[in-house]
Amino acid sequence: MIQIFGTNKSFDTKSAQRFFKERRIPFQFVDLKEKEMSPGEFDSVVSSLSKREGSREAAVESLIDKNSKDYASIAYLDESEKEEKLFENQVKLLKQPVCRNGKTEATVGMAQKIWEGWK
Repeated sequence: MIQIFGTNKSFDTKSAQRFFKERRIPFQFVDLKEKEMSPGEFDSVVSSLSKREGSREAAVESLIDKNSKDYASIAYLDESEKEEKLFENQVKLLKQPVCRNGKTEATVGMAQKIWEGWK
């Protein structure tokens, strides 16, 4: 089952939902304002992104919304502190949407090319 993590205000999150609806691919929407990712979900997203990004640090970096008004709170942190800060402030700092296909595949932001391979 595909999960889409985001907020109802996020234009990209709405676009992701429309993408899967139009293709009749079932998904579960998780509103981060109501329920943030659990430590296990967050870890599995970071782990699967690190396969594509090359390292865990690069995966965490790709998850950070650099346009967020709260970006300054994380921008200058040490690499080891960024992941924890991101996990603690998912609504404010996470780039949306985060889409998960099972425990092995995840994307951040709009990634239609990758989603086209998901069923």
